[in-house]
Amino acid sequence: MINLNPLSLFSGSFRHGVHPEHLKAQTQDLPIQRVPFGSNYVMPLGQHIGVPCKPMVKKGQRVRRGEQIASAGGFVSIALHSPVTGVVKEVGEFRTFDGNFSQAIEIEADAFATQEPNIGPAIDWESMNIEQFIQAVQGAGIVGLGGATFPAHVKFSIPEGQRIRYLLINGAECEPYLTNDHRLMLERPDALLMGAEIVRQKLGAEETVIGVELNKPEAIEAIKARIQPGDPVRVVSLEAKYPQGAEKMIIKTIFDREVPAGQLPRDVEVNVNNVSTIVAIADYFDHGMPLIERIVTVSGPGVGYPANLIVPLGTPVREVLKFCGGLKDETMEVIMGGPMMGRPIASLDAPVVKGCSGILAFTEGQTLKRKEFPCIRCGRCVEACPYFLNPARFARLSRARMFEEMKDYFVFDCVECGCCTFACPSAIPIVQLIRTGKDQLRNTQASAK
Repeated sequence: MINLNPLSLFSGSFRHGVHPEHLKAQTQDLPIQRVPFGSNYVMPLGQHIGVPCKPMVKKGQRVRRGEQIASAGGFVSIALHSPVTGVVKEVGEFRTFDGNFSQAIEIEADAFATQEPNIGPAIDWESMNIEQFIQAVQGAGIVGLGGATFPAHVKFSIPEGQRIRYLLINGAECEPYLTNDHRLMLERPDALLMGAEIVRQKLGAEETVIGVELNKPEAIEAIKARIQPGDPVRVVSLEAKYPQGAEKMIIKTIFDREVPAGQLPRDVEVNVNNVSTIVAIADYFDHGMPLIERIVTVSGPGVGYPANLIVPLGTPVREVLKFCGGLKDETMEVIMGGPMMGRPIASLDAPVVKGCSGILAFTEGQTLKRKEFPCIRCGRCVEACPYFLNPARFARLSRARMFEEMKDYFVFDCVECGCCTFACPSAIPIVQLIRTGKDQLRNTQASAK
């Protein structure tokens, strides 16, 4: 049995990592607001890690907001629901934010509908056993909303013989610019605590721990103010450091436990979930609201009016940016996610998906590519890597197309946090080379199967 170290209000930090500028001032004080409903919505069937969903609707079929439109394709898969009331316009191939085409359901919104969600009364979660609870979460289409999009119900499926002592709620939000989790903790602490208690009880955890970086003092106080004496929950303040929000890093910071390579947080008796995921669970069990919308931070120097927005899934990125005053003339690039781990958006007509935590627009000053120089073997990427890998070696192997050799040095332990690229004085795009190598390896494995 693993005994975790006692918890404290501040537990230091993990080793390595970097300290980028926070750059959250544009939106950290802006209340969450709702984007008006548009006309067309595209719902990709693969908005999560795992097997894509299976469509349940046909062209011409009328659907209501919140109605299920696709079923789970397997256990590591989730259901999909309509973000609007309208008519299915097409079921086919559509371009996603990365430029690739994938199966999706296009829905034309009814311009005269109230867009009230097709939801019902509160769901009696207390009477559910763990299997029923897992099935309900899967049916609600809830995934990790911190960006990884791992199906939440899979995380809650604890193998026999293992136990969860601590439910760890990740409110670090260490990526620069992003403030959607910050505003959610500040504006909806009751929903956060409700969802946390639901999950804690179902997992049989002793205590809920909410980790929040110290650059969000208002959120820390808002949550603490709602905690009653004797409640099995506490808030732990974390050093503002990147990537504090990575699962293994936040576990190391709070519990001083390292999750060994190839193992999961549950192997050290911890279950980690993002604050937005927990609030989505609260919304579902409180009034039957499946995951059909999410909060997105729209920011960056290239945006007219930065904002924190509730956006229906499937909304074109172009419409979100239009609501924020459009892009400035000097905008050079738009990315989905944060600046450290986010990826460029190939088309502004691509839809907002479950993993979209931010839409950031950058001008030439932020996107100008620095001149690349040869690696000088300085070791700064090794010093920055929180997983104690050798990023420079991965970059050299990837450039030499020695992808199989990358596996010998545990390339799949890399979470692509970008610390290596951030720290490199030679401006080598290390993390991009690592991503290329990993994509090639996955394609090779898929072809072999």
